[in-house]
Amino acid sequence: MSDDKPTRRDLMKPLQLLGLAFGAAVFAGVVTLVAMGFFQQRSPEQAPAALQLALIFAGVTFIVVLLVVSLLLLAIDPAQVHKTIDGPVLLPRDKPNGSAGGTDANGTDPDAAASGGTRI
Repeated sequence: MSDDKPTRRDLMKPLQLLGLAFGAAVFAGVVTLVAMGFFQQRSPEQAPAALQLALIFAGVTFIVVLLVVSLLLLAIDPAQVHKTIDGPVLLPRDKPNGSAGGTDANGTDPDAAASGGTRI
């Protein structure tokens, strides 16, 4: 059963998602601690408040990153992951590559000439 198509479970890799969210949470917590002056000489009653706020920021960051990354991964079709794109991405698919708008070699707009008007 060697399938070449990745499954949704292969894309998500729960341990990597948790690691990414945990890393972002640690970063947010350390930045909050540094911004609150936790590592400087402050009064003893300021340290617990800074630590409490850093834990709140870290927890919120962990949940938000985990939710956002998981929702973004749900938008990916697993069958489309390894598919190569041979044409331009932003051009419409119903027109050939050469006539996707703009002007031809003479400087006129072929779509506007066909409709009898001038495009601006």
